[in-house]
Amino acid sequence: MEFFEQILKTLRDQVLTPAGAWQVGVIAVSFVVALVLHRRWKRYVLERLGTQERRDLRRFLIRGSVRIVFPGVMMLVILVASGVLGRFGVHTPILHILVPLLASLAIIRIAVYTLRRIYGPSPALRAWEGLISLLVWGVVALHLLGWLPDVLRTLDEMGVDWGKSRISVLSVGKLVITVGLFVVVARWLSRLIEQRASRSQYISASMRVGLVKTSKVVLYTIAVLIALNSVGIDLTTLTVFGGALGVGLGFGFQRIASNFISGFILLFDRSIKPGDVITVGDRFGWVVALHARYIVVRDREGVETLIPNENLITSEVTNWSYSDRHVRVKLPVTISYADDPELAIRLMEEAATTCARVLADPAPAGRLLKFGDNGIELELRVWLQDPQNGIGSVKSDVNLAIWRAFKAHGITIPFPQRDVHIIDQPS
Repeated sequence: MEFFEQILKTLRDQVLTPAGAWQVGVIAVSFVVALVLHRRWKRYVLERLGTQERRDLRRFLIRGSVRIVFPGVMMLVILVASGVLGRFGVHTPILHILVPLLASLAIIRIAVYTLRRIYGPSPALRAWEGLISLLVWGVVALHLLGWLPDVLRTLDEMGVDWGKSRISVLSVGKLVITVGLFVVVARWLSRLIEQRASRSQYISASMRVGLVKTSKVVLYTIAVLIALNSVGIDLTTLTVFGGALGVGLGFGFQRIASNFISGFILLFDRSIKPGDVITVGDRFGWVVALHARYIVVRDREGVETLIPNENLITSEVTNWSYSDRHVRVKLPVTISYADDPELAIRLMEEAATTCARVLADPAPAGRLLKFGDNGIELELRVWLQDPQNGIGSVKSDVNLAIWRAFKAHGITIPFPQRDVHIIDQPS
C-alpha cells in the first residue's frame, strides 16, 4: 500500500504546479476532442456499414479504424500541445509519458480486434473485447512506467495462507488469466477441428457433431488442467473435488449426466442426425442441432422444441429419414357407384403428377380398397423425398388437382347415405 501512496503523492506534487495545471488542461481538452470525434466516426461507420460483420478487407479496415480514433486523436492533440508548451518553456513530463501510453493503447486495441476477427465471430469475444484491451494495456502501461514489479509485489502481499499454499490477489489474477488464455486456445482448436470436419466428404453429419463435441470436452479439460498446473496448483488436491463431484452426480445431477451420456450415444450410434425428420410423441419436425443435453427440433410452424437426449433413448421415436428419406403419403378418395373406378384411378394418378414434390419414381399408384356403404373407396399413394418440408401442402395440392379432374369428367364424390324406415304405429 505504501507504493500506491507514493504514486499518489508524486502525481499530486506534479499537478499542483503551474506546469502541471497546463498539462491537466491539455489532457482534459484532448480527452473531450478525442471522445467527440470517436463517437461521430463510430456513428458514421455504423450508418455506412451497419452492424453485420462480413469478412472483407475494406470493412475490416474501416471497423478497425474505430478502435484507434480515440487514442490516436488524443495522442495527436497532446503532441501538438506539448510542442507549443515547450516553445514557451513549460516542462511537460506528464504529457511525454502519455504519448507512449496512448500509442500502446492504439496498437493493443487494433491487435485484439484483429485476433477476434481471425478467431471467428463470437458474441462473447465481441462483448469482452474492450475489457481485454484495457487489461492488456494496463499491464503494458505499468511496464512502460516502471511500476510493474512494485505493483506485482504489492498484489502478492495482499493474500492469506491456506495450509501449505498462499492465496493472494496476484495468484488469483494469474489463475484467471491463464485459464482464460488456455480456454481461448482450446476453443480456437475446437473451431478449427469443426471447420476441417465440415469440409470433409468422408465424415457423416452425426460423426462430425460427435467429433466436435468430444474434441471440445477433451481440449477444455486439458486446458484447465494445464492452466492450474502452470500457476502452481497441485492437481492431486483436486481428488477431493472429484469425489464431491461424483457424489453430486449420484444424487443431484442424475438427469444431467444421463442426458449428457445419452447425447454421445445418439451421436455414435447415428440413430438421429442433423436434418432427420422425426416424430417424438405428438411432435413432428426436423432435427436442427444436436447438443450435449438436448436436441433442437423445428416444426412446420417454425417453433423449435428442445427435447432432452434421455427421452430419445428411453421412448419410441419415429425417424422418417433413418435409412431412406423417401416416404409414402396416402390420400383416400370415395366415388359414387355410378362412376367408373378405372377412370377415377387414372385421373387420380395424372393429378398427382401435377405436384412438383411428388416423385415420378416410384410412380403414383391408385388402388381400389373396398366397396363401402356410401361409395367405392379408392386410395392414391404417392412418394416424397423431402418430408422435412411437410406433407400437408402435398395433400392439399393433389386433392385440389383430383377435384378439378373429377369435376371435368363428371365423377362425383357422394354424400353419406342412410336409409330411413318409417314403421306405422297401430292406432
